[in-house]
Amino acid sequence: MTGRLDGKVAIVVGGGSGFGLATVQRFAAEGATLVIAGRRVDVVQDVATEFGATAMRCDITDDADVAALVAATVEQHGGVDVAISYAGYSNSTPLRDLTPEVLAPMLEVQLTGALYFMRHAANAMAASGGGSLINISSTTAHRPVMGHIAYASAKAAVEYATQVAALEYGPFGVRVNCIAPHLIETEMTKAVFTRRHLVEAVLQQTPLGRMGTPDDIAAAALFLASDDAAYISGQTIVVDGANSTQKLPTPRDYETVARLNPELLD
Repeated sequence: MTGRLDGKVAIVVGGGSGFGLATVQRFAAEGATLVIAGRRVDVVQDVATEFGATAMRCDITDDADVAALVAATVEQHGGVDVAISYAGYSNSTPLRDLTPEVLAPMLEVQLTGALYFMRHAANAMAASGGGSLINISSTTAHRPVMGHIAYASAKAAVEYATQVAALEYGPFGVRVNCIAPHLIETEMTKAVFTRRHLVEAVLQQTPLGRMGTPDDIAAAALFLASDDAAYISGQTIVVDGANSTQKLPTPRDYETVARLNPELLD
């Protein structure tokens, strides 16, 4: 490791598993002082203990919780240099079935919570000379996917908000960027990966010939957090193995893969 985050204080929301855990591992190895937050403090406490970090509870949909997280970090560690939130929620629902009960929690986590986090983290960074704020989007924000109208729309809004925040906070030395992952196996997506013909259809549309891993996302986060990205702001980095050069699989593609590879349905 090269110590690219030596002396930097980093908040990672959702650091107990998946992308967040991989990012904690990378950031810790590069010398960051870490604050790991999540709705279930017992989960993040285990990770914090392993990496010598501070664990805090934070419900990203509660503005007071987010404000308290950032304030406590500033009080304990003197400031915030890097902040990234992996808090996520997805409920695949077509527009015809998109009731308020389905839509509200999706927007609260994916968009409202993201804006709360951006506001408090960016304000803290601006007050202390700057920093790197990293949002998480999805490749579904770029190409339509049936059943993901709420999720993808919220992620597209986060990408737009990233640009606005970069404009507003740039004069204060705060860089604001976004990472858009392709389909990668995590707790949130593990059900998809039990359907092997669906994964094979996606793989066939991915030029690099493999599915991504949480560490691929963590590597992008480390780059954006480090001084190597000192002149990058307002951008979305797509991490997808060049899948975005192709089309996303359709239900017909899934059927074709299943017909040609019946063993994948076992």
